[in-house]
Amino acid sequence: MDQHLIAIDLDGTTLNNQSKLTTKTINTLRAAAKNGHIVSIITGRPYRIAQHIYDQIGIKTPMVNFNGALTHIPHENWDKEYEVELTKELALDLLEHKEELGIDTITVESKERFWANQATEDVPEFLPNRLKPEQLLSKKNLSDDPIAMTIEYQPGSKERIIKAVNEKYGDFVEPRVWGGPYHILELIHRGTHKESGMFYIAKQYGIDRTHIIAFGDEKNDQEMIDAAGRGVAMNNAIPEIKSIADDVTPLDNDHNGLARYLQDYLKLA
Repeated sequence: MDQHLIAIDLDGTTLNNQSKLTTKTINTLRAAAKNGHIVSIITGRPYRIAQHIYDQIGIKTPMVNFNGALTHIPHENWDKEYEVELTKELALDLLEHKEELGIDTITVESKERFWANQATEDVPEFLPNRLKPEQLLSKKNLSDDPIAMTIEYQPGSKERIIKAVNEKYGDFVEPRVWGGPYHILELIHRGTHKESGMFYIAKQYGIDRTHIIAFGDEKNDQEMIDAAGRGVAMNNAIPEIKSIADDVTPLDNDHNGLARYLQDYLKLA
């Protein structure tokens, strides 16, 4: 079979409901890579909580973090690496007005570093539950323009925050709401979505759109699923993703749905 780019979301797709990789999934992705296909993680997760998954799979191909704002090859000095940044001004402005906007926790991230106004146990793993003094979000500590920001807001505050961000920074900032039960907003550079990284990787390997297969389950996978030559929604995906997908996996993420689909589609042993 011709070389394909296999673009895989993590949570709700490649990972099971315990946020773990199964042995079957690892072996299937390794088999796909061994057969010459390019397996790329394309996730909303920051690099700090996606690296161990990349390493566990054992691939050496590019990864996309922050929903398309960072594309790189972990552990390598890749000359085609790129990131799309926000500004320190935005982070410090929201920090200054967090009380009136109804913001609880602000997490600001670059590729290797993060800062937050407080530690929290509310969203384990995704938001920091401990901070070193130098990671406390402040004008003094915030040394880099961030790639992405995550805002944990109080119930009823979402529209107020979005309105404030759009009025002042809407020309280059795009607020996006997380799926699921969380009161979380993500801020990334406007127009930067998962398909940006997906197509960038495909270009580096000379892979045509028709040979891109993408898997996802949530709202932030929409552009990627819609743009891929073969967009595949997980059996557990939200209805909006299933409605635009070319296919749906027979099994969900908790029953090796991605692995079983790839084994059949790519005819993997």
